[in-house]
Amino acid sequence: MKRVLLLLLGLMIAGWGPASTAADIPLGPGDVVKVSVFGSDDLTLETRVSEAGSISYPMIGDVQVAGLSPAQASRKMADLLQKGGFLVNPQVNILVTVPQSQMISVLGQVIKPGRYPLDGQRNVADVIALAGGVSPDGGDSVTIVRTENGQVTKKQVDIYDLTHNGDGTALPFVGPNDVVYVERSQKFYIYGEVQHPGMYRLERGTTVLQALSVGGGLTLRGTERGLKVKRKSASGEMEELSLKKDDLLKPDDIVYVKESWF
Repeated sequence: MKRVLLLLLGLMIAGWGPASTAADIPLGPGDVVKVSVFGSDDLTLETRVSEAGSISYPMIGDVQVAGLSPAQASRKMADLLQKGGFLVNPQVNILVTVPQSQMISVLGQVIKPGRYPLDGQRNVADVIALAGGVSPDGGDSVTIVRTENGQVTKKQVDIYDLTHNGDGTALPFVGPNDVVYVERSQKFYIYGEVQHPGMYRLERGTTVLQALSVGGGLTLRGTERGLKVKRKSASGEMEELSLKKDDLLKPDDIVYVKESWF
């Protein structure tokens, strides 16, 4: 159910918050652009933005476009063509055909990890949807890694809260060269006299009694009396606890169901 919500969130989020199109994204080195002038088909040119952030165009030479939106770069080139006396009131249009400078990496527990182009302002749910959504092993936590001015920052996002409170405005936006990493889901273990001992996904709010149900219930020899849970302490030591059936489990807890002697 939670994974369905995550996928739906990625599809629904386009209706929340400010939306931007590719026309709002600044050009950068590596982008392939198509330049056309209305009424002058011979001036149509497809070229790549150089590492210096410029494109070379007939009559006006190198034009610095890095950091400008396609619309701003179009106006700049139109001004240069007009001021140079080459065209009267030219209407220039720049279209990004291959975005290379505005890429984001989506890694971890997603269906299709990899690098994806940003074609507008996107939030974390949008780019997870680009990667096919969260995989069956994906958890509630997403980490956004960003490098700015040589400094690396990490931001943790709790997707569970966002999918349950429906507040799309709380979803953080991502930018070029960010890395979005979907963490693996948390687990718990159940052994002893249960039908299906083993490792299971720890859903939010799972109690000891629910853990017994996930494990298929007790065997004929099992008993709920004297349930033991082994849990790692803050110091890293394993502690054995006697928990009640309504107590919540924590990540990596080991539930042991004893055999009844009566």
